[in-house]
This record gives sequence, C-alpha cells and structure tokens, in this order.
Amino acid sequence: MAAKLSGSGGGKYAVDANSEINVTPFVDVMLVLLIIFMVAAPLASVTVPVVLPPAVAKPSANPPKPIYISIQNNGRLYVGDFPSDLADIGDTMRKQLGNKRNPGKERIYIRADKDVMYGDFMGVMNMLQDNGFYSVALVGEDNSKK
Repeated sequence: MAAKLSGSGGGKYAVDANSEINVTPFVDVMLVLLIIFMVAAPLASVTVPVVLPPAVAKPSANPPKPIYISIQNNGRLYVGDFPSDLADIGDTMRKQLGNKRNPGKERIYIRADKDVMYGDFMGVMNMLQDNGFYSVALVGEDNSKK
C-alpha cells in the first residue's frame, strides 16, 4: 500500500494512496496447489488391505572395518597403512583380518593410482584369489559432484 510522502500538496514525490489488493496471483497459486493435492492424494494411499506381521528383526551389528589395499604408481603395495610385498599379501591380509572364521568372505577394497600398470594391478588380484580372497571391490574417485 502506498501513501503520500510529502506533507502538503503535490510535487515530484507525490504518490496517491492505493488500497486495492490484487488477489489474482494468490488465487492462481492456490488452484495449482489444490490440483496437485487432488492428484497426489489418491496415489499416496494404499487400497489393498493387508495384515502385516510384527517386525522382530534384530538390529544389525556395525559393519566390520574395511580393509584397503593401496597400489601406488611406482608399484608399492600397502595393506591398510602398512607396506607389503606381492608375495606376502596373503599373510598380511590374514593378519589384518585376525581370527575371522571365513576370511574369504570379507570384502577387500583396492585403491590403485590411475597411472598403475595393468599388470601390477592384475598381479595383486591374482595373489588375492590364490590366497582365497574372492570378494574384491574397486575404489574410484566420485566426480559426480564437481
């Protein structure tokens, strides 16, 4: 709502009072919201009656600490933060896992530099398989947020 700014009379800053409210945009927005809710409400409700059983699942334990094998561009291997050799990687993995009943089921994450030779990478994969470690995941950089 506008008002007259100068105290007495006209001038270049004189503005007449406008007490009318334009409700057309408000009504348009309300009608659009009404249509959205009228369409979405039937989709959100389930009409098939089902008696669901109670959930008795035990809460899952914390996932085990992941084991990472890192391969640097010069071919050096690390299991976790500890340096290792290709020939010793099976023993080093067993030490890292401790007294697990089935160490072959543990997931192992391989982090390799982008300039690592394919033969070095496959050597690590083959040694893991030779030592009974078959669950391997490859780690890459997530560039989707850049």
